[in-house]
Amino acid sequence: MVILKSPEEIKLMREAGKIVAECHQLASSLITAGITTGEIDQKVEQLIQRHGAIPLFKGVPGVVPFPAVTCISVNEEVVHGIPGDRILEEGDIVSVDVGCKINGWCGDAAWTYAVGKIDQQKQKVMEVGQKTLEVAIAELDQHQSWFGVAAIMEKTVLDAGLFIVEDFVGHGIGQEMHEDPQVPNFVSSNRAGDDFLLPIGIVLAIEPMVTCGTSEVLVLDDHWTVVTEDDQPSVHFEHTVALSENGPIILTEGVGQ
Repeated sequence: MVILKSPEEIKLMREAGKIVAECHQLASSLITAGITTGEIDQKVEQLIQRHGAIPLFKGVPGVVPFPAVTCISVNEEVVHGIPGDRILEEGDIVSVDVGCKINGWCGDAAWTYAVGKIDQQKQKVMEVGQKTLEVAIAELDQHQSWFGVAAIMEKTVLDAGLFIVEDFVGHGIGQEMHEDPQVPNFVSSNRAGDDFLLPIGIVLAIEPMVTCGTSEVLVLDDHWTVVTEDDQPSVHFEHTVALSENGPIILTEGVGQ
């Protein structure tokens, strides 16, 4: 059941979104050749602690509970990369996903960053991934139901000769990180049941994952890290967005800036 949020509740979610944005600004400032993904995660965790917020990812149940406050996914890694001793190199692209809860409300956002100069293929997929998220937000109040938005997202990616990951989708968000509905970034007949209405007060974590060579993915032996099946680069862009009477509000505004 989709839980709609009042204007007052959306303001509370914006407080969580501000912390998430600050986490991204910190991560972006740290991303450089020579740093490890674990060092970035440690600094972000310290920031969340200073705010008195609760990290959403650390301890998420699985075969192995997720061990970090951020998901950091490099190059062919799509989502759920575990930070550790991997050293970033010039030419990498790095997707950072982070969420937190404060005063009972959640915020969640992801962004893909370049390490120094990157090649044209990676530059293209980054630009298309970001554009796909921006288009989705701009179209949110222009359609009665989500599939109108998702169709435009899908067209944006396919027209660029790229692919959308279909195994992972966005989600509703509020007092819990994952709420109804599921939010696919594409439209296809076998997922027709995933469409939903877009009333005032709905809050969504919209998160297209765009790849260069295939939409097919694999989960590595660590039980978390998702990679493209063909090892081609992938990007992940996400904002928490509320639909208000005045249009879409990006609650994680500041991410990627």
